[in-house]
Amino acid sequence: MAKSEDLTRIITGCKEGDAECFSQLVDIYSKRCYGYFYRLTGNRETSEDLLSELFVKLVEKISSYRGGSFNSWLFRIATNIFHDYLRSKQRYKKLLEAQQKQLESEVTEPKHREDDRADKLQTELEKLDADTRELIMLRFYSQLSFKEIAEMRSEPIGTTLSKLHRGIKRLRKLME
Repeated sequence: MAKSEDLTRIITGCKEGDAECFSQLVDIYSKRCYGYFYRLTGNRETSEDLLSELFVKLVEKISSYRGGSFNSWLFRIATNIFHDYLRSKQRYKKLLEAQQKQLESEVTEPKHREDDRADKLQTELEKLDADTRELIMLRFYSQLSFKEIAEMRSEPIGTTLSKLHRGIKRLRKLME
């Protein structure tokens, strides 16, 4: 993660059209953003496509960044891209059904216990509603603060904390 003053310099360079600064921004955020998309979609190719779209949008919209938390600003764009993706698929439920069928039809070799736990986590995350799953991904996978998430969602921090707490409680119950 870049220091605040480094990030400010990089963003300023991006606004001025400096390709090297854009490259640095991609290096800093690509892994976290890919992980965010992957946890939401469960699909590598889709996640790579959404990540590419995010960085194209970043180039287009960097001049509209006016300060504040860059993480919140970037992940708001990522969330909007994901929501657009869901709308393009027409129904989110169909996506979940297709993933479930794919999981059921795959024949897998025995995996290590850690892999099984990660697979179970992905499966149980898919059972949560989209809003709750998104909150969990923003907090734990994208490493946004509660304040950043609340600002991004335009809701009081107490509401964000409450929703996240209930979501984690549900996920723990599913993981048992």
